[in-house]
Amino acid sequence: MTKANQGAEERYAAAAANCTAEHTFPPKLSGWEFYKSIGSPKYVVAPMVDQSELAWRILSRRYNSQLCYTPMFNAKIFAKEEKYRDEHWVGLKNSLGGGGPNDRPLFTQFCANDPEWLLQAALLVAPYCDAVDINLGCPQHIARRGHYGSFLMEDWPLIASMISTLHKHLPIPVTAKIRVFPEAEKTVAYAKMVVEAGAQILVVHGRLREMKGHLTGVADWEKIRMVQEAVGHLVPVIANGNILYHEDVERCLKQTGCAGVMSAEGNLYNPAIFTPGHPESWRLAEEYLTICDELDTKIAYTRGHLFKIFRPSLNVHTDLRSELGLTNSREAMWEITRKLKERLIKDEDNSRLSGESFEGRVDEQGFPILPHWVAQPYFRQPMPPQDQKKEEAGAAAAAADDGEAGPVSARTTPAGSKRNAETAGHHDDGEHERTSNKPKKTQNNKKTKVVADICHSDICRNTSSEKCIHHRCKNCCRLYQRSIDRYDCPSHAINSMRKLKERRQEDNESSLLPRVDSQEAIGAVALDGMFVEPSDELKEGDVAESDSPEGEMAESDSAKSDRCLIL
Repeated sequence: MTKANQGAEERYAAAAANCTAEHTFPPKLSGWEFYKSIGSPKYVVAPMVDQSELAWRILSRRYNSQLCYTPMFNAKIFAKEEKYRDEHWVGLKNSLGGGGPNDRPLFTQFCANDPEWLLQAALLVAPYCDAVDINLGCPQHIARRGHYGSFLMEDWPLIASMISTLHKHLPIPVTAKIRVFPEAEKTVAYAKMVVEAGAQILVVHGRLREMKGHLTGVADWEKIRMVQEAVGHLVPVIANGNILYHEDVERCLKQTGCAGVMSAEGNLYNPAIFTPGHPESWRLAEEYLTICDELDTKIAYTRGHLFKIFRPSLNVHTDLRSELGLTNSREAMWEITRKLKERLIKDEDNSRLSGESFEGRVDEQGFPILPHWVAQPYFRQPMPPQDQKKEEAGAAAAAADDGEAGPVSARTTPAGSKRNAETAGHHDDGEHERTSNKPKKTQNNKKTKVVADICHSDICRNTSSEKCIHHRCKNCCRLYQRSIDRYDCPSHAINSMRKLKERRQEDNESSLLPRVDSQEAIGAVALDGMFVEPSDELKEGDVAESDSPEGEMAESDSAKSDRCLIL
């Protein structure tokens, strides 16, 4: 062992000793013994960024979810910044740990690419959860830039190092969530490596790294079955992917032989997916809003969940969709929920009275046709061929920009790419040799990497927009413009507020114009630019009769003000 490795091991041991000295932990179990100790959960809610928060976990547990994951946290930021911890882990500061005893069993998931930062973050949450999970499956572009998630799939030594570090020093078990490779044999070898490194539960998402968004496609249960057969005797394997309806759960368990099933999007659109039937969406929304009121859940989280629960309903009652998008308080969300509830109950009654039946109805793909007032899965529409080509070209360009080339299985190790250390949560010791066949870029055509500027708002960690004159992200810039009542950012313009302010300024300027009595106006029409005093009848608040709708509106407006400007 080198001196550097020896020094790291000593730091790990000291940090773990401090944690065990401050908190009491039960005996550390492994594999199937650990799985049985937490109740042998079959129905699992996936880790979802900004979506598997405490309120949503509580709702899901009421509908037979037996194990829940926290949202994914960035291990380095979590370990370094107390503000980030307080914002993303409600109750950690006062030792509640998520939802306390009612929020168990609970796994905390981290993304990371450095064993030391990962251990530091894991030790902070160890007293308040049952296991720490390592995200090895995130396929999003931010994971590519940050060098974590599924973009570690080629760096097996780093993955093994992170898992073994937690397995050796963490007082609770470590688990992992992975994606599959195109080759079944490589997928099985990858799973064996993860388990041998110390993962005590393995979640396998049966999709490739490129399968996301409109390119999501169908998960490969056969590869999950092969992983189960290879390592299932050592640790429990949980299947993830293709869970749209409650009936899919048992079908997946039967075809893969796994110990449990994990649901992500299926749970978001129907938190009762682990129970038979399809509850009314408004019932779920009311129950969720009640929980949010008790926990003071973030407005953005709440709004996002309501959009998913009500998705089929809002496709019918589109006016409420725009209203929901503009809400900034739970009171407003309650009001929209009550409005939609009344409409959906009426829709259901009308459907029943008309004799309409949805029993046994299926679409052209064989999926059940359900009424819009019940919770149901969301099906992404296939991407048009021209857009798909653009998407693939963009992905190829991004891969080339990160120092990757060729097919997925032939790309260079992600450790060979240079990245901003703060963004990636990983320190690059230097430029590594690339194994790609792509010609090296010359000094003239080499693309300059720009370090992103962080939003200047005190409460935001997003990247600021490049052309924003206030150096903020979109949301923060608009909030800032409203607070200073100056709408001058061309990149984040609020046209409605700018026009309102301009009208106010015009009204102030026009108040200096001369007035004439309405009876003195020649032919009942004032001269351009003159204010007209209303007649005595209108001054008393009466509305003059008019045969035309335009006249009624004009007269009504006159009655509401002391004077009007005839243009």
